[in-house]
Amino acid sequence: MFRYNLWLAAVSLKRNPVLTALMIAAIGLGIGMSMTSFTVLSTMSGNPLAHKNELVRRVQLDNWGAEQPFREPNEPPELMSYRDVTNLLEKGEAQYKAASFPNVLPLEPAQRELTPYMIQVLFATGDFFPVFEPPMRYGQGWGKAEDRDATRVVVVGHETNEKVFGGENSVGRKLRIGGEDYAVVGVLGPWNPQPKVHHVSNGAFGGVEEVFVPFAIGIEKELQSSSNNSCWSEGDDDDATGYRGWLESDCVWLDLTVQLKDQEQVAAYRRFLDDYVREEKKAGRFPRELNNRLYSVSEWLSAQKVVSRDARTQVWLAFAFLLVCLLNTVGLLLAKFLGKSSEIGLRRAVGASKPQLFAQFLTESAVVGVVGGVLGLALSLLGLLALRTLYAGTSQEELAHMDWNLVLVTMGVALVASLLAGLYPTWRACQVQPATQLKTQ
Repeated sequence: MFRYNLWLAAVSLKRNPVLTALMIAAIGLGIGMSMTSFTVLSTMSGNPLAHKNELVRRVQLDNWGAEQPFREPNEPPELMSYRDVTNLLEKGEAQYKAASFPNVLPLEPAQRELTPYMIQVLFATGDFFPVFEPPMRYGQGWGKAEDRDATRVVVVGHETNEKVFGGENSVGRKLRIGGEDYAVVGVLGPWNPQPKVHHVSNGAFGGVEEVFVPFAIGIEKELQSSSNNSCWSEGDDDDATGYRGWLESDCVWLDLTVQLKDQEQVAAYRRFLDDYVREEKKAGRFPRELNNRLYSVSEWLSAQKVVSRDARTQVWLAFAFLLVCLLNTVGLLLAKFLGKSSEIGLRRAVGASKPQLFAQFLTESAVVGVVGGVLGLALSLLGLLALRTLYAGTSQEELAHMDWNLVLVTMGVALVASLLAGLYPTWRACQVQPATQLKTQ
């Protein structure tokens, strides 16, 4: 019976090609616009560490000046000072403690055909890898001994390994960065988490660093973050006091994330942070009221406003446009189905039941939805391609991509939307009285 209804739907749609094209276009445009904006919002709302959201915690201490908060109404800095990070790395019970900061250094390939180029480097403690879980293709990260001794080891990203080592297992080989040779101990597989949870202060979207080096080496080389560096007093700057003074200052420039074993340890670590700040207050630091934060990953992304209000508004407007398209489709279907009143009356007279007619016309609506969904999917892909072109070279470029889950969502939305649009016209068509129609013929 379903195949017969599909055949009837195809015949009916071919009979009125202009009306059919209008309905498909209405569904397709609504789906295309709504799914393009929804795809961007979905990517922005992602949580790469959702499976351990409550155990991975972002540490924030309010060491800002007493006169005003770092950000209204009373938000502490999102980054931390070197002094506090090193203290917390030594103290406090946590399963893992990942401190890091980005910088840019020259990479000098051994192959003469490859010219040296600048590359994003992340100086991080070895705990970075178990906390943020980048996929390790070859080898592994480094341990506490390498952190302590500033051992010249490196983990390279997938793209760098492909470019410099031809995609081979490069563990044990040398990589020259910033004028020094580093031994490769690990190679990552493709990894580009969106948002970039480990460092969102300078943009939550875009490519991740391609080379990972022990945190202590960056300090030994007297490097600062290539991202944000903020100070609240004129005396807190490296020009006035030198690099050692910079490290001892309250300038904030480092990321610190901890992973805790359970909720009991989360509560204990929160108490530890409060006790730490109270102790530092005795030495004249932390002039503001106690204002520490230990955000879960989702809370951290929310606090950083990774998903902007404008992005949410755009999605609502796009789905409002889809609703307008559906209302237009309802009108077109109603006109089409009621225009077939004589045919409906004849079918009812020869024995067709209301449920059979309902199934026939709902099948026709579904066909319109599926074809409109295919058109909407094509328009979504074109819209995302246009966004990628518009934002090429910026952090927003990575937002404009669609995965298979969203393809299925697009087709599902199109089918459900068309069925909903077809319910009222189908019900009206089934109310046609056969006797009335036959008398008029």
